[in-house]
Amino acid sequence: MSIEVLQPPGWARPRGYVNGMAARGRQVFVAGMIGWDAQCQFHDDTLAGQVGQALRNVVAVLAEAGARPEHLVRLTWYVTSRDEYLEQLPRIGAEYRAALGRHYPAMAVVQVVALVEARAKVEIEATAVVPDSEPAGGSPP
Repeated sequence: MSIEVLQPPGWARPRGYVNGMAARGRQVFVAGMIGWDAQCQFHDDTLAGQVGQALRNVVAVLAEAGARPEHLVRLTWYVTSRDEYLEQLPRIGAEYRAALGRHYPAMAVVQVVALVEARAKVEIEATAVVPDSEPAGGSPP
């Protein structure tokens, strides 16, 4: 795969994300996904539940580009409550792994005052890079 984790020497390894990634291939940009389903209906008012749905939404959009969770190179999360995020971190981690597995791209989590959808507690933007196809019979030139 043409994705490389960037870990400066001597830096402590982060948990749940990486410091940086370098990638080559087709870039896929996913708009901010919130915790509602394909019919714009919320089924959970907890932050962790909405994170799970938002991540499943990200995966669905990635699939439209032929991308998978392991192609993610960056996630930006906007949460309405830092305290709720920290309180629900174990369940958020479980929702993350259920949707994306154990692939951890570069990530930022930012607390915001509110999101446009009043019931939304999280919005997640994603960037993925799908590796270029190798030509038949071997590796790229």
